[in-house]
Amino acid sequence: MRALWLSFGGLVVTAVVQLVVVGFTGSVALLGDTLHNFADALTAVPLAVAFLLARRAATRRFTHGLGRAEDLAGLVILLVMAASALLAGWEAVDRLLYPRAMTGAGWVALAGVVGFVGNELVARYRIRTGRRIGSAALVADGLHARTDGFASLGVVLAAGGAMVGWTWADPVVGLLITVTILVVLRDAAREVFGRLLDAVDPHLVDDAEHALADTPGVVTVDSIRLRWIGHTLAAEAEVSVDPQRSLAEAHGIAHAAEHQLASALPRLARALIHAHPANGVNIGAGAVKEA
Repeated sequence: MRALWLSFGGLVVTAVVQLVVVGFTGSVALLGDTLHNFADALTAVPLAVAFLLARRAATRRFTHGLGRAEDLAGLVILLVMAASALLAGWEAVDRLLYPRAMTGAGWVALAGVVGFVGNELVARYRIRTGRRIGSAALVADGLHARTDGFASLGVVLAAGGAMVGWTWADPVVGLLITVTILVVLRDAAREVFGRLLDAVDPHLVDDAEHALADTPGVVTVDSIRLRWIGHTLAAEAEVSVDPQRSLAEAHGIAHAAEHQLASALPRLARALIHAHPANGVNIGAGAVKEA
C-alpha cells in the first residue's frame, strides 16, 4: 500500500506538470505521455482495492480468501494500458493528417525529462516491491510506468525535431510511443493471464521438489502443485515414505517436509503435504500449514 500511494503521488505531480505544458504548446507526443502518466496513476486505485480485499479472512464461501482479487486488478491495469495506447495513437494519426506547429519546444523537452525521471523512479519502486512480495499486478503496473518513462524520452526527440522545423516529428514520435505501450502491454498481459491460469515459474517447482526430496524419511516426491493466491503461494504435495513406518512417524515426516518447503519458498502461505507408503497403500498421514 505504501508503494502504491507514494508512486501515485509522484505520477500525479508529474502528469500535472506535463499537462500545463501541453496547454500552451499543443504537443501531441507530450499529450500522449501525459495521458499515460494519468492512467498509470489511476491504476493504483484497483490495486489498492485488491490489496484491501486480500486482507479479509477466508470464509465458508471464499475458502481461500480474496487474494485472487489482485489478478482482477491486473486485468483492469491491462485495460487502462490498452485505452491509453488507443487514445495516444488516435491523436498521433490525427496530427499526421492535420499538421499543426508545436510551440515552446524547449518547454516540451523539459517536460519530457521530468516525465522520464518521475516514471523511472516510480517504475523501479513498484517493480522492486512487486517482486519482493510476489505481486504480478504490481510488477505489471511498474512496467507500465517504465513504458511511460521511455515515452517521455520520445517527447524530448519530438521537441528536438520541432526546433529544426520537422513538423512530422511530433506525431511520428506519438505513434512510436503507442507501439511501445503495446509491446509492454503484451508482456504485462502474459504475466497477468499466467497468474489467472495458475502459472508459476518452473524454478519454484524445482526448488519445492528438491526441498521435499531432501527431507529425511521421504523416499520419493510423487507430485507437487503450486499456485499463486494474490502475492502468496499455496502448495500441495504427495510424498512416499517407507511402508514400515508407523502412522505417527509418517505424520512427523510430512510435518518435516512442510518445514523444508517453507524454507525453500519464502512466499509460501499454506501447504498440504500428504505422505503415503512407497508401495502406494494410503495410510492417510498429512500435514497442513497455514501462515
